[in-house]
Amino acid sequence: MTVQDVELQRREIEILKMCQHPYIIRLLDIFENQDFIYIIMENLSGGDLFTYLEKRDFEIPEKRAKQLAHQMATAIYYLHSFGVAHRDLKPENILMTTPDDDCDLKIVDFGLSKIIGPNESSLDPFGTLSYVAPEVLL
Repeated sequence: MTVQDVELQRREIEILKMCQHPYIIRLLDIFENQDFIYIIMENLSGGDLFTYLEKRDFEIPEKRAKQLAHQMATAIYYLHSFGVAHRDLKPENILMTTPDDDCDLKIVDFGLSKIIGPNESSLDPFGTLSYVAPEVLL
């Protein structure tokens, strides 16, 4: 890993250590040696949100869409209350807890996240290119 990769990994670990929320993946343990950092997280067997929607032909009942949107919104509100900006939210970074139709979701992959203080702002162009807003690309 490059020095930059190690820094991103450490930032992700620090953010995951802070998070105790039902819709954010839980960090269980960390092991480290000279060559590797092992991050142990809870097992989520439902796949990502994109696959969940794809299996349902991208059609889910309005009530279910409302549940999923509420879960995402409460998790994002929680992160923002600690000054954490995820900076790479996309369906592939939202995992489903089980393959069931009524399962919960969890936000994952905090590798590009950043803690931003109350009087700070960030203009760093991060995220996955196909999901980035046009104004960020400009």
